[in-house]
Amino acid sequence: MDQQSRCEKIVLKFKVLLIFLLFIGFQIGFSQNRKESFFKPSDSLNKKRQNTVIISEAVLATGTLVGLNQLWYANYSKSDFHFINDNTEWLQMDKVGHVFSSYQLGRFGAEMLHWSGANKKNQLLYGAGLGFAFLTAVEVLDGYSSEWGASSGDIIANASGTALYVSQELIWNEQRIVPKFSFHTTKYANFRPEVLGSSFTEQILKDYNGQTYWLSVNLHSFAKGSKIPKWLNLAFGYGAEGMLNGNRDNEVAFSTTNPKRFRQFYLSLDVDLTKIKTNSHFLKTVFSVLNTVKIPAPAIEFVRFNDIKYHFIYF
Repeated sequence: MDQQSRCEKIVLKFKVLLIFLLFIGFQIGFSQNRKESFFKPSDSLNKKRQNTVIISEAVLATGTLVGLNQLWYANYSKSDFHFINDNTEWLQMDKVGHVFSSYQLGRFGAEMLHWSGANKKNQLLYGAGLGFAFLTAVEVLDGYSSEWGASSGDIIANASGTALYVSQELIWNEQRIVPKFSFHTTKYANFRPEVLGSSFTEQILKDYNGQTYWLSVNLHSFAKGSKIPKWLNLAFGYGAEGMLNGNRDNEVAFSTTNPKRFRQFYLSLDVDLTKIKTNSHFLKTVFSVLNTVKIPAPAIEFVRFNDIKYHFIYF
């Protein structure tokens, strides 16, 4: 398997994930009218809403996986189920992306069941498990493809994202630590646009050099009764640069510049949009969706922990 095909496959996975989310949102959010009452969670179990959520998720997830199998995997030969070890690739940026995706899909699933009035147990068991179930099903497809293989690192990352959501609900009954995402363009895409993306939209998905994943911590939640604004967060970020390929050993052949790969760690401020007071359930829904992305803000960058850079605005 060449690296370009692997990157294209990664992009397709994320596109499928995005389409999956959007389709569920349209099915549930716009199948009825847009009145404020629609977005208000049910005080008790609303079987009609619950059935809508369950059936929509089941049908769309199944359809998405079948479509992915036909559009992508059908072009490659099958094999016995097997694993591969890709844990050293992309300085683990892809694994952090799996944690983020699993968490956010699980949060979305749990919030949909909350909207239907399902009890907490079902929200966590069936809703929060959506991310792990869907992303791991894709790994199963990988495992039966001779071109790839299931990644144990991806599965662990998927489980970690789900566990992050569930554990916080069980311990604190709220999400105090939220994975978020930000992106900026980099020079590396110019060296290998076929792998890192030739347009801005492609680069968001392909160029790991410009991606940053954050753990956004709500300060007031850890200091109840303090005067800290309820919406103020402290964010810890992880990124990496200098990557033209998944593995360092293959990069010299692709570029005479031979950039040096390095990790980046960030400290910044953020806003928890879900903590902004509003009586509008529609706005609460919008804020919940937007809360997957970290806001641009000043940041301190630590390169290998021994080189410090300051950013007036970082995204």
